[in-house]
Amino acid sequence: MATQTTSHSTLETSTAAPLIRQILIQTQYELLLTLRRGENVLVTLIVPVMLLIFFASLNIVPAVNGSAINFLLPGILALAVMAAGMVNLGIATAYERHYGVLKRLGSSPLPRSGLIIAKVISILILEVIQVLILVGVAIVLYGWQLSGVPVLALLTLVLGTVTFAALGLAMAGALRAELTLAGANALFLLFILLGGGILPLSHLPAPLAAISQVLPATALTQALQATMTNGAPFPGFSLLVLAIWTVIILVVAIYTFRWE
Repeated sequence: MATQTTSHSTLETSTAAPLIRQILIQTQYELLLTLRRGENVLVTLIVPVMLLIFFASLNIVPAVNGSAINFLLPGILALAVMAAGMVNLGIATAYERHYGVLKRLGSSPLPRSGLIIAKVISILILEVIQVLILVGVAIVLYGWQLSGVPVLALLTLVLGTVTFAALGLAMAGALRAELTLAGANALFLLFILLGGGILPLSHLPAPLAAISQVLPATALTQALQATMTNGAPFPGFSLLVLAIWTVIILVVAIYTFRWE
């Protein structure tokens, strides 16, 4: 019996290690492809920084705890999550499906679950870079200081990542590549305008403000604003709305995604 148990453990180890290596290699491949796509670098790394600097220089952004950057940075971080998950991942995966890349990967030793894990890891790495760049710009140029509940803010970022990565994969798996390209960019623009991260919802007409309250972009933005501000109440409603969207979008992505 002991010999059987030992051999079984050895078998598990020998099969798990190659899978981990395959996922890490695929993650490296995903990151290299992202860096080679100039439009991806523009959307995921450069546009959020440009938005932060541009709107921080205007007088239309309200001050929170004495500084406009305290209001603006959480919203720009939310937009960065959307850019990485919904726009970058969604469009890249859609064209991989269009050109048959996913079909060929499906016949490789790497299982589809490993491919998804590699894509998610690559998005998380991109977001770490985004956060470091945006926070660095906020500290150097505007004197931003860490506040609020950082652990809860990080958990909110992770939940937002799952939500918008699932949204990108849902579009990529159900729509043609051209429609995913148009739809992801259109939603990104819509979330910039209605997400409450750059301009407060009070600046919007009442009907639009009411609609935006139930959008995932607004929920993510408001949750980050609360968790990154000293003395702000717990964003229970925003986190609930974001969690509901996460479940809905994940279910849609699972049932509609096609690999070829």
